[in-house]
Amino acid sequence: MGRIEDALERARDTKALVIGKGAVGKTGEMFRQLFEGCTAVVVADLNTYKAAGAEAYESLKAAGIPTMEPFIFEDSDLYAEWSFLMRLENHLKSCDAIAVAVGSGVINDLAKLASEHLGRRYIIVGTAASMDGYTAYGASITFEGNKQTFDCKAPMGVIIDPEIAAGAPSEMAASGYADLIAKVPAAADWMLAEAAGEEPIDTFAYNLLHENLKESLAYPAEVHAREVKPTEMLAEGLIMSGFAMQAIQSSRPASGVEHQFSHYWDMEDLCYEGKHVSHGFKVGIGTLVSTACFEFMLKYDMESLDVERCVAQWPSWEKMEENIRTVFADKPGHLSRALVESKAKYITAERLREQLTHLKQVWPELREKISAQIFSYDHVHDCLQKVGAPYEPEMIGVSRERLRETFKGIPYMRSRYTIIDLIQRCGLMDEVEAAIF
Repeated sequence: MGRIEDALERARDTKALVIGKGAVGKTGEMFRQLFEGCTAVVVADLNTYKAAGAEAYESLKAAGIPTMEPFIFEDSDLYAEWSFLMRLENHLKSCDAIAVAVGSGVINDLAKLASEHLGRRYIIVGTAASMDGYTAYGASITFEGNKQTFDCKAPMGVIIDPEIAAGAPSEMAASGYADLIAKVPAAADWMLAEAAGEEPIDTFAYNLLHENLKESLAYPAEVHAREVKPTEMLAEGLIMSGFAMQAIQSSRPASGVEHQFSHYWDMEDLCYEGKHVSHGFKVGIGTLVSTACFEFMLKYDMESLDVERCVAQWPSWEKMEENIRTVFADKPGHLSRALVESKAKYITAERLREQLTHLKQVWPELREKISAQIFSYDHVHDCLQKVGAPYEPEMIGVSRERLRETFKGIPYMRSRYTIIDLIQRCGLMDEVEAAIF
């Protein structure tokens, strides 16, 4: 428990965590510890109320906590969307209660942002090892047709019973696993960003997430089989990811270029077989592309890079803006974001010369560090298949051509420096595209 105590000490928002068998029965005890004298209301959907909501409700009442009747979403199409947020927010406003959210990504994000809007905090009782948002700040909500991340505090308390998480539909743990394996290349992106002089690594956040990360990812087939211990290890890895983000108030520890694919498809409202594709499944496909990019660059003769050729080919901002407008000519939402994000990370030709010259010098050592960090493409592909997550883009409704088009737009979609920026700044986009597709 040393890591958890360290994480709680550094976390800005979360002050209590209980993970283990029978954890839901401690809901009332945690609520009293964090919200003495306040009224509670359980927030769940029909499935999560059955899985853990009823037990959480009884625990609150047994502890003598003033407790409203549970607020239960009965919608079959429930997702993290603004109209559902407003419904919950209006209910919480009417009863002046603290939410005890029972569920996974959707319920957590709705309760998180509704509570933030009302100036309150909340507790989450997690019912699946499906994402790292339990302990992360920010909530991803679809607003006016676009998936957006809104700043808001993480929960005050987190409760997870791994037996309940293991009993959730297998695709939920598969989604969580895909989200967690993305942290492997995301860390390589961070290493690259530090070497490029873009963003230094925070040692505490990095170690918190990566100390046991590969162990948490070691049993994909067992997670798919709903075994309790591997599911608990997965859940703890996801929780540590959220704590790492809390510690430095940034998603950098957990999000690299692979997440940019998910954000891109969020803006396109990606659905497959009539359902919204989960965050983890989109990120999993992005992780395969990211890993392929790293494999290409690790084999590339970086020490022989012609820096002056790269500088000569580097466009002025005016020319880059023209390129962006061409790439996103039929995607106005993408265009507006791309212009803002690309402007924020644009560098001059002189700065490019300095950056690439330095990277050439440090590349032998950096290549060793990144090689030790990442998994191979084949390993990631195999793990995703074993855990029951999509391992080909068509499995989330993305054709090869659409994936290729997404790849071309990714360099412009986020100001965060990643492997895609190195590829673009080296003038290798066409070469990498041809190789990995």
